[in-house]
Amino acid sequence: MTGTQRREQLIEIGRALFAERGYEATSIEEIAQRAHVSKPVVYEHFGGKEGLYAVVVDREMSRLLEMVTSSLKQNRSRIRVERVALALLTYVEEHTDGFRILVRDSPVAAPDGTYSSLLNEAIGQVGHILAGDFSRRGFNPDLALLYAQALVGMVSTTATWWLDARTPPKEVVAAHLVNLCWNGLTNLEADPQLGTDLPRTTPQ
Repeated sequence: MTGTQRREQLIEIGRALFAERGYEATSIEEIAQRAHVSKPVVYEHFGGKEGLYAVVVDREMSRLLEMVTSSLKQNRSRIRVERVALALLTYVEEHTDGFRILVRDSPVAAPDGTYSSLLNEAIGQVGHILAGDFSRRGFNPDLALLYAQALVGMVSTTATWWLDARTPPKEVVAAHLVNLCWNGLTNLEADPQLGTDLPRTTPQ
């Protein structure tokens, strides 16, 4: 096995173990054992568990970010929403280990390679799209980021739930997400008000 092949093998083994057990419960000893190599070989390629984890997270972030951002840059607004929802669910389906790693808390080794940073990227792009739409419809574009947070959070939370549920099929889940998102956006009120009387709070 060449050095490049060995590195790829260790990355795949590391990804599987991190997804299965989490960062803290995974050891260099077990990674080396599964690869049938000594611990120094793992250290030689990655410098330690932190280095291997950082590579795994970086690869998964790049893959997911490309799938999500490419879906945001194409087609009309409704198609964008459909493509984003389906892209995230497809990633969950095809790269389950990677998604399990990304949604867990990341160690200090990868402060920028976290699921939350990807969501922030998506929120920024969706906010930009919504701001233009709001301006054209006479709504306050300053509220676009609030709506982007809500939309991306809804899709992300549903994808996390679907990680284990896996039913209904991803196309059905995406269709229902779009139904809620799009019909909500289509019928937005320019100045929404709460319809109930809220109890007054007494100053402390």
